[in-house]
Amino acid sequence: MKTETILIEKIISITTLIREKHPELMIFLEEMPVTIPNENDPKLNLEALNNYYNSLISLLKKYEIEHPF
Repeated sequence: MKTETILIEKIISITTLIREKHPELMIFLEEMPVTIPNENDPKLNLEALNNYYNSLISLLKKYEIEHPF
């Protein structure tokens, strides 16, 4: 449970960073397949949270490489 809480906090943190520094990326967050559950009653699990967090990191790094300040 503690690990899930830590991942959720990290997801919130990176999402906030994206929202504040690169709001143009917010449209991609809405389109990410990991955010769209394909079950009627999706359960949060460690793997799904970790995959989502990694996808956010990847999106941000790629964007910052392609659009340096």
